[in-house]
Amino acid sequence: MNYPSLIIDSKKLKENVEVLMKICKKHGINAGGVTKVFSGDIRLSEIFVQGGVSFLADSRIENLITLEKFNLPKIMLRLPMISEAEKVVRYADISLNSELSTIKELSREGEKQNKVHDIILMVDLGDLREGIFEETEIYELITEIITLKGVRLIGLGTNLTCYGGVIPRRDNLRKLAEIKEKIEEEFEVQIEILSGGNSSSLYLLETDDMPGEINQLRLGEALILGRETAFGHQITGTHNDVFELEAEIIELKSKPSIPIGEIGMDAFGRKPSFIDKGNRKRAICAIGKQDIDVEDLFPKDENIAIIGQSSDHLIIDVTDSISMYKTGDIIKFGLNYGGILKLMTSSYVSKNII
Repeated sequence: MNYPSLIIDSKKLKENVEVLMKICKKHGINAGGVTKVFSGDIRLSEIFVQGGVSFLADSRIENLITLEKFNLPKIMLRLPMISEAEKVVRYADISLNSELSTIKELSREGEKQNKVHDIILMVDLGDLREGIFEETEIYELITEIITLKGVRLIGLGTNLTCYGGVIPRRDNLRKLAEIKEKIEEEFEVQIEILSGGNSSSLYLLETDDMPGEINQLRLGEALILGRETAFGHQITGTHNDVFELEAEIIELKSKPSIPIGEIGMDAFGRKPSFIDKGNRKRAICAIGKQDIDVEDLFPKDENIAIIGQSSDHLIIDVTDSISMYKTGDIIKFGLNYGGILKLMTSSYVSKNII
């Protein structure tokens, strides 16, 4: 096997998807799988499909192009760039939008391609990432949108926790339903979808606090790590170890815990600080900041401590481990969502689905 290696347990991943789809279906919610964390990998997307996702969603048009073969609706998650409107209309069935200029360009492309591109208008409920913040602006946009021939407004959506950390609640998500009612009454259009956010909204299903009008969720981390992301609770019946990193030791030596000499900036322009613990048994693994940040990985051997990293080296302290490590041995790490995202993006990390 080539190292560093990302080991992906396909059985556990499918079980995660099946559990989450069952929960969402029970509450009348169409849930889709967000494929961006694994860069739209065809094999892993196939597991999402087998597990019963209602649609596939991604933030990068390149990944949606890869997913073209799947006979499921595909959603462009990140607000489209005007410069990619042609590809968005061609490869995405639905896109999330908040800017009239972009929507107009999507409409022009829709007419060129003899298509009607479906859009979900994003509403900012306070997290302050994407979406229309002023409610009056929503109705002004819809006045324009309903005149366009190449697009069709099918839904309203929101995103919470990803930037501002705002927790989804019945009262803020209920705002989407109130806006929907006003739109349908004033403009005589049907809003089919109320997209209530991401994995952070799942806890509302457990507490029966999800507004009944919400009928769609866009799930990523919950499928990958088996947890809702508002409070980080593990969902019963799911796995948090679908993805594991394996890295090889390339040096193992006893060294001081404080560098010798005047301390300046490190390779990333920061001045590091150190705690004197005396001489320690230190291992270097062949993976670095170019592939992952130390905050995103956790040694499976609980007696190993991560010391730091450079571009291509991960330095760990193995002094307290009961394992007698040697050069060439493999160290295993658990990962968070951000770590999986970076590792899947790195071309230097082998991906092995078992």
